[in-house]
Amino acid sequence: MQTRVLDRSELETAAELILAGQLVAFPTETVYGLGASVFHEEAIESIFRVKGRPSDNPLIVHVHSLEQVKEVAREIPPLFYQLAEAFWPGPLTCILKRNSSVPSLVSAGLDSVAVRMPSHKTALELILRAQVPLVGPSANLSGKPSPTSVEHVLEDFKGQIAAVVDGGESEFGIESTVISLLGGKPVILRPGSITQACLEKILGYSLEVEHAVTTGAVVSPGMKYRHYAPKCPIVLVDTMAQLLEQLRAQPQKGKRGSCMVLSHSALNLKSPGIQFHLLSAKTLYSLLRRSDAEGVQVLFVLCDQQMQADEALMNRLMKAASPVV
Repeated sequence: MQTRVLDRSELETAAELILAGQLVAFPTETVYGLGASVFHEEAIESIFRVKGRPSDNPLIVHVHSLEQVKEVAREIPPLFYQLAEAFWPGPLTCILKRNSSVPSLVSAGLDSVAVRMPSHKTALELILRAQVPLVGPSANLSGKPSPTSVEHVLEDFKGQIAAVVDGGESEFGIESTVISLLGGKPVILRPGSITQACLEKILGYSLEVEHAVTTGAVVSPGMKYRHYAPKCPIVLVDTMAQLLEQLRAQPQKGKRGSCMVLSHSALNLKSPGIQFHLLSAKTLYSLLRRSDAEGVQVLFVLCDQQMQADEALMNRLMKAASPVV
């Protein structure tokens, strides 16, 4: 199969491919998604197959309007509309009760569905042209760093999907915040660029944050399994002293490209064979993919207080550095 690279003028073609059951990657403000009609079960099965994604890891459904939410969710609480008014379109995913028309595979067999409205104009227009909500998990092989450009998508899926729509580099570069509205009180399931403080300001009360689980199906992606990981091990350190100790202990010290160090601010360090890069949520996945491309053997991240204050970035780093589940 030849993977076509389409631009925004070819969205009608992209929509036609999706409606024919083909997989089309598309840009969003967070990361690129791997798109299929939410009602096309064979295409959804293809997503799990080409990604190598476990079937107990649910997909997020992307819509272009509040009315379209009713096609995939039922018994929608007033709280949803309060959050949608404040944050949609944008990087917030809400967990609602699943409409029976949505294949259970989308939600890992659970009676729930994850829904969001992206703010990327190309994504919204594609959903509008397809006239159907689209599932859109990150367009990468399961477990690898998420894609923030067309080049990243092609690295993983060239020749395996019908097309990718070029929308430039992702604005945020990190996946959406996920909040569950299934119970009496909302629960944050995955941090993102819409922070806990932002949500609490709108709701007027404090929120709980649910941490990762290791067994059973989950209602949101990003709660289980090792995610976002490069081939080399990632070592997180809290202080400069710990970083220096780790660098001194490296057996490959001095070998070109053996180590990569990421930090929030510039480090006044120079050492042969060690690359130093500034890290942010926007640059995280590109740097992790760069470490793969350059054969880096170990990657260190200085998680100082400023870094630790970034909930979403720390969540992704912890997932990438964690053992395989």
